[in-house]
Amino acid sequence: MKQKNQAPLVLRIVRWIYPKVERIAPFAAHWYFVRLFFTPLRFGTPEKERKSETFADKFTLTMAGKKIQCYSWGTGSQYILFVHGWAGRATQFRRFVKPVIAAGYRMIAFDGPAHGNSEGRHTSILEFEEALKKIYDLRGTPAGIIAHSFGGGAVLFAAMNGLPVDKLVNIGTPTIGDEIINTYLRTIHGSSATGAFFKSYMIRKYGKPFDAFTSLHFVKHLPRPVSLLLVHDEDDKEVVIRHAEALVSAYPQAGFIRTQRLGHTRILKDDAVIRACVTFIREGSSRLQ
Repeated sequence: MKQKNQAPLVLRIVRWIYPKVERIAPFAAHWYFVRLFFTPLRFGTPEKERKSETFADKFTLTMAGKKIQCYSWGTGSQYILFVHGWAGRATQFRRFVKPVIAAGYRMIAFDGPAHGNSEGRHTSILEFEEALKKIYDLRGTPAGIIAHSFGGGAVLFAAMNGLPVDKLVNIGTPTIGDEIINTYLRTIHGSSATGAFFKSYMIRKYGKPFDAFTSLHFVKHLPRPVSLLLVHDEDDKEVVIRHAEALVSAYPQAGFIRTQRLGHTRILKDDAVIRACVTFIREGSSRLQ
């Protein structure tokens, strides 16, 4: 999510109203939080990202009754799949296009359900998993996957459920259940009572605690090993670095690159990070050059 002073008008309104509604009508506020949790904000697409769409080969797929916009750059015989985060879009990876093509790969990315140019207003990790499976069915198994934030959790979730993932780079991916919920609560100025309601809702709705839908759970239940690289910035305010540290503790064979002063989204534009990610997919090396 963007810094507070850059937040969309609708989010600033929610931040002002939510704590007041929570005091007056907590039950209504709690159910609204559930709705918000599964409704990604759509931020405007910068001009540089729109330009990257113009030289992509576009294709669509349909899942859960939603048309999903996909993009392909390059002509390599193998491809690297890119998966954006919550409230993100495929073209946030635009700086990867030339390095991926130069390494001999095609680059494929998609706007997740209810994101970017894809259809829908609400979505979940289950729909992201379905989109991943559809791309595999259509284009085959990728040489590797590079994912940002929530996208990394979605890939690990699909891998836990049997999707063949050989190499995965997770950039700024959240892993700790309570921290994820607390981040949402801070974003709308909600209280711990809302968090407790949401946890109970998840158990009633899905028969599992929220922690069962986090990367920390997924990585402990992978049916086969995944070559995993974590890239995380020490100054990431949206997904603090202890998320990555917790995942490394649970999956010590993972590589871990720490960066500084790149935050949560600017990290996707850093040349050294991009080189390290592509090199890891190509060679298995996890050094920041």
